[in-house]
Amino acid sequence: MIYFLVCYLLFQFSVGYWASRRIKNETDYLLAGRKIPTWLLSFSLFATWFGAETCIGTSGEVYNLGLSGGRADPFGYSLCLFFLGFLIATKIWNKNYSTLADFFHDRFGLKVEKLASFILIISSLVWGAAQIRAMGQIVSATTQLPVDLTLLISFIVVLSYCLLGGLMGDILTDFIQGLILMLGLGLILFFILKSEGLSILAAQTPERLSLLSPGESLWERMDRWAIPILGSLIAQESISRLLATKSAESAKRSAYNASLIYLIVGSIPVLLGLMGPTLLPGLLDKEQFLVLLGQKYLPPIAYMLLIGALLSAILSSIDSILLAAGGLFSHNLVMPLIKDPSAKKKLLITRVCVTFLGLIIYLITHFSESIYGLVELASSLGSAGLVVITLLGLWTKIGTPLAATVTLLTGLIVLPLAEYGLKVPAPYLFTLLTCLIIYLLISATALKVNNKGLN
Repeated sequence: MIYFLVCYLLFQFSVGYWASRRIKNETDYLLAGRKIPTWLLSFSLFATWFGAETCIGTSGEVYNLGLSGGRADPFGYSLCLFFLGFLIATKIWNKNYSTLADFFHDRFGLKVEKLASFILIISSLVWGAAQIRAMGQIVSATTQLPVDLTLLISFIVVLSYCLLGGLMGDILTDFIQGLILMLGLGLILFFILKSEGLSILAAQTPERLSLLSPGESLWERMDRWAIPILGSLIAQESISRLLATKSAESAKRSAYNASLIYLIVGSIPVLLGLMGPTLLPGLLDKEQFLVLLGQKYLPPIAYMLLIGALLSAILSSIDSILLAAGGLFSHNLVMPLIKDPSAKKKLLITRVCVTFLGLIIYLITHFSESIYGLVELASSLGSAGLVVITLLGLWTKIGTPLAATVTLLTGLIVLPLAEYGLKVPAPYLFTLLTCLIIYLLISATALKVNNKGLN
């Protein structure tokens, strides 16, 4: 198994090296020259979003809670990808930006650009830590090597091919990883159904098949859906891919395709989690459920493919996170501080920024407690303000720099206050509504002041 993991990681590195030979400038590195076709982008969006939380986190949650543990993944994130195409893809592509923060600069000015970049980067770093933690779980369950050592080696390889290949290398490895992922998850479902029969699916109790958790209020249920659907809607990882395609129509269609692929493939870990208590009763560590399930039911070759599939899901997310966060950090925060950098210097700065943020992601991992908790934190951290100013900024003329700034700060402050201080039943929705009211009130006040000035 160790040799298999080494060969797999070296293959990923070779793809990044091949892509690096086609990178000449910052646009090539961050946006793959804006030449990505629809079919390839569809797989890339799917693979980027389909990370540790779906394969390991969600299957474990469904094992414990039943179908209600899978509301966020795959159902919520599938809807998120759909709305990405419906609400954002065409609007953002037509502006010809390099990063999502470029939109904030264009619409609201320099200060909003910097603040939004900071929020997006922090969210990406937390999300990246979830993927690293998942990789540690796989390594600990499949090898006899020290987890920290194997994790470090794997992460260095991921960072290396991300540094070399940029978005083109990222998207190519996404495609390969997506195919391996679909094959690996399909194999474990096939062997379990072959061994246990279809009756195991029919044996589920009504409680385990319910999408609703017992004792939840309506507001709590709405909040659990809002976090994955809206909380991940505004992310540099997905926006950079939309900007890398050939046309606005291609960007929109790719998001729709990714949504459908995500729902279909993401249903497999949910099915496995539902069958889990019967297949592996009394499991203490739910985050190792999928790996242990593979060990029990798969022949050695198929088991290696499953491990490759899990690594594929994680690696495709990690390299996307590194590139997205590094792109924002370099293009929108560091580059403006340097006077007239050459094309080569821009490329070097971007790669240095990717490396720096990669090290931060690796460190955050050691302070985390669970994959699912990290993912929910990443989805909700400051995202309420981003959702409000992005959607209203794209679709209306309402809004001022002050309104956007205060709204972003409100999103950062109100969520932890509502959840841990006020104990609001639906903290994310409460924060989202607060951000919307703040944005509209400040914008309306500014409009009245301007009208008085004109009179």
